[in-house]
Amino acid sequence: MTALAVRDDAQDQVLALLSDRWWRLSNLYWIQDETGEPVRFVPNAAQRELWNNLHSNNAILKARQLGFSTFVAVFILDTCLFRAGTAAGIIDVTVDDAKKKLGKIKFAYHRLPPEIRAAIPITTDNALKIEWGNGSSVEVGTSHRGGTLQILHVSEYGKIAARFPDKSREIKTGAFGTVHKGAMIFVESTAEGAAGDYYDMVQEAKSLKLLDKKLSHQDFKLHFFPWWRHTGYVDDPARVVITADMGKYFHELEHKHGVKTTPEQRAWYVAKRKLIGPDDMFREYPSFPDEAFHASIQGAYFAVQMTKVREERRIGQVPLDPSRPVNTFWDIGVDDSTAVWFHQVHGRTHHFLDYYEASGEGLNHYVKFLHDKASERGWVYGKHYGPHDLDNRQWVMPGAQATVDVAAQLGLRFDVIPRVAHKQSAIEAARTMLGQSWFDETYCKQGIACLDNYQRRWDERRGAFSSEELSPHWANHGADAFMTGACGFTIPMEAQASRRPRLGTVA
Repeated sequence: MTALAVRDDAQDQVLALLSDRWWRLSNLYWIQDETGEPVRFVPNAAQRELWNNLHSNNAILKARQLGFSTFVAVFILDTCLFRAGTAAGIIDVTVDDAKKKLGKIKFAYHRLPPEIRAAIPITTDNALKIEWGNGSSVEVGTSHRGGTLQILHVSEYGKIAARFPDKSREIKTGAFGTVHKGAMIFVESTAEGAAGDYYDMVQEAKSLKLLDKKLSHQDFKLHFFPWWRHTGYVDDPARVVITADMGKYFHELEHKHGVKTTPEQRAWYVAKRKLIGPDDMFREYPSFPDEAFHASIQGAYFAVQMTKVREERRIGQVPLDPSRPVNTFWDIGVDDSTAVWFHQVHGRTHHFLDYYEASGEGLNHYVKFLHDKASERGWVYGKHYGPHDLDNRQWVMPGAQATVDVAAQLGLRFDVIPRVAHKQSAIEAARTMLGQSWFDETYCKQGIACLDNYQRRWDERRGAFSSEELSPHWANHGADAFMTGACGFTIPMEAQASRRPRLGTVA
């Protein structure tokens, strides 16, 4: 065989390899490892599993440090280079975070063989955009609207949805709409509270998966990657004490969720949990999908208390004691939601039996609802604790009597709780009550979500949470209703009400 023939044969082999996308993804690109050193990118087990199960729209709920941002960056670069005219977009929580994603792509490109870079040169290169001579491009930012994308990567959508609801809505209505049939969306994130656009996306995708329904190109496919799938998450069992509570956790993990762990994995989990705390453990290293959303969002006022509630398993089935009256705690909404908690006291503990929220309704609606709820659940009412603005005359009609007086005429007699001088005092009262509270997981689901998601406003200029609440926000009504009860209810008052229950409070 001549030298020319050998060379031609080698070129054919190279061309054959370059035409194989998986070979390119596994051999062609370089990235930086955890220490910043250049290493060849070789997909790990989780990344390979994602590749083998890709859909047009992909919702990736995952533990930390599994490398999905890196995989998607390499995937985007490969598509842009080998499919001319590809337009890709990357959205992240902040512009700086988005720039880092673009930096991964640039790093990998500049370490490609010079022949490839010469054939597909960069024509535009700035902090937010890169373009190549074949018409492909990648643009990054905190949102995207306009133009058609073939690939969209949204990173930390859970955090965006929790911290910036307006931005989340813009991504949902704007950016997702720029990706059409035949293109791909990657939404990868850790969880951030059991509410918001990302939570809704994951829950819908999980339902489709459980129903084993054939997905349309517009449906999101759920990819869940827990911590125990990571081969590196192990530690020496001899160095870690597994407490009784953690032993019970691993027992429930196996028998309720079918997750068997080794002693080495359990040692790693307990050590990591001790280091970062249980709330962050749920968020950063979930064991099963729903657990990922158990953690309160960052900046939530009641994050510590709600984590403790879950740790002590105070969310579950809460039995009704028909011998005790049921109190209600209210937040009144004129142009938005009115929220009501249903509460019993047992000694020095608080049992929350139910929660209700509605908007656009008048007093008659709530009086009827309370009457129907009492008939349905078989209880009688004690006291009804209302906020200071029950004197608002506008809820009923302009120029009418005070709301509290109209309510009394309808049989709903409120104990009006005076306005606290500082909102922080109401928050502290609620935190104290949460330390003694039990919640029915079925009837109080929406109320629990409000307590989880009642949060501070994020100050983008300072890069920190402010002391003010995020407003307007859907969680505020349920949280305010809880604070009404926390500020107005006292054990001695309830003890007195138990001896002489006000059975006729609601007509």
